[in-house]
Formats: sequence, structure tokens, C-alpha cells
Amino acid sequence: MARSGKTRKSITKRFKFTKSGKILRLKTGKDHLLAKKTSRQKGRKKGFICVDKTLVKVIRKNLFY
Repeated sequence: MARSGKTRKSITKRFKFTKSGKILRLKTGKDHLLAKKTSRQKGRKKGFICVDKTLVKVIRKNLFY
């Protein structure tokens, strides 16, 4: 059953959805307070990681309203 309605833009901005069904998110800790972090710490915060399997269902459920 297809869900109709508007997409929650807050969720689409925070996550990326792959064609295979995985949900990716950015690593945390790269938003502010970066002056005290070393370049090694900041470099390790680059890129995306997969969302935990337990949260995939919740994210998909809240994608539309």
C-alpha cells in the first residue's frame, strides 16, 4: 500500500536513501565546537554510515505524514 501525503523535509535532509534500501546518515560531532578537536578527529567524522537496523523501520514510518 503506497503512502500518500507530504514528505517530512526534516527527515529527507538528515538521511540518504540508497536504491538497495539502506538508510545512511552523517557521523555526529562535526557541527560546532570544532576548534578544540584535532584534525585527526575532524577527519574521522567525514562521510556517511549506515543507520542501525532497529531504526530503519521508524525512519521509514515517519517519512510521510
